[in-house]
Amino acid sequence: MTISEVFYLVQILLKMNQGKYVFAQITEFLPRRVFDRIVEKYNGNKHVRTFTCWNQMLCMIFGQLTTRDSLRDLIVALDAHKAKSYHLGFGSSVNLSTLARANIRRNFKLYEEFTFHLIDYARRVCACSDFEVKVDGNVYAFDSTTIDLCLSVFWWAEFRKAKGGVKMHTLYDVKTQIPSFVYITSASVNDVNAMDYIPYERGSYYIFDRGYNDFERLYRINKLEAYFVLRARDNLKFNRMYSNNADKQAGVKCDQIGTFTNPKSFSRYPEKLRRIKYYDSETNVEFVFLTNSFELLATEVAILYKNRWQVELFFKWIKQHLKVKSFWGHTPNAVKTQLYCAIIAYCLVAIVGKELKIDRSTYEILQILGISLLDKTPVKELLAINDYKNVKELNYKQLSLSLF
Repeated sequence: MTISEVFYLVQILLKMNQGKYVFAQITEFLPRRVFDRIVEKYNGNKHVRTFTCWNQMLCMIFGQLTTRDSLRDLIVALDAHKAKSYHLGFGSSVNLSTLARANIRRNFKLYEEFTFHLIDYARRVCACSDFEVKVDGNVYAFDSTTIDLCLSVFWWAEFRKAKGGVKMHTLYDVKTQIPSFVYITSASVNDVNAMDYIPYERGSYYIFDRGYNDFERLYRINKLEAYFVLRARDNLKFNRMYSNNADKQAGVKCDQIGTFTNPKSFSRYPEKLRRIKYYDSETNVEFVFLTNSFELLATEVAILYKNRWQVELFFKWIKQHLKVKSFWGHTPNAVKTQLYCAIIAYCLVAIVGKELKIDRSTYEILQILGISLLDKTPVKELLAINDYKNVKELNYKQLSLSLF
């Protein structure tokens, strides 16, 4: 091999190593300046020499995207690539005790606040005007999911006599497919109590299941000039004042305007509301809805409630594809830090897909990133959908073999 050939190969190798790792490329979408301001607000880096809050969050996101089962599992993976640690954003090195101590001591509030900022960013990026019901405001589905914990280890999360757990109350933006608000409590907290923390918006629609039949809180939504769609309980006592025309062929059995008959219920919600009885032929189930929206068609109210299942799908998705059931710390601070970092990872994947105009689902993007974080391929090229069926073979002039 000549000197010129060696020089040429060295140049090629240098160019190959000039690119950033895939993990470093996607974390560039995180607003670092906003995070630094939040850290300064909570004094997160006080008495910290090398392993900062930023390094901690990136380690947690890396663990989420690579689905590490435990903190030790995460450290083993990071230690195997110690030479790349600085370029990945983890600092000079990471050890088990340092990361564990950071999860225990550093205030989860700074990750909570950054989560809400990233949620706003993701909702702007993922904004969509193509929704089957034409409403001016946003459409939200609110529900909670319980994450079971071992009571002997997570002693603070008492739920039942021999069972522990935490609840993740989530306000899910149906139009953007992004959780708009997340509130984490112990599993013993009643679901309706979380309604007090929802940041209600004027003109928006809030969809609830039958577990949220708290008429005093629903009346508060009405006074804020927002709308709700609620599945009523079977024992509802309702006084019909008059009825709207019902489209029987569309499954609408009745569309009534009235008030509550029960004096206690009426004292909590003293105004008129709307009751719709709807039969779903697909599931063979009859639903009774309550709403304070008098403008929408009864079928549109049914469609809004049908979209409530999207928050259930979101809970199922994060439990299957992110680490929110096995925890890397046992204290309340460590658990909440991990849950908020999981939401950050989810929003980051959604932002990357939209910003790079990738025509793939969030699941597909997550699966590709999970095995490619240490590659140096450009992210857009990595996530692009290639049509391998239309690849044209190069027309080389190949010598034919002939037998003599």
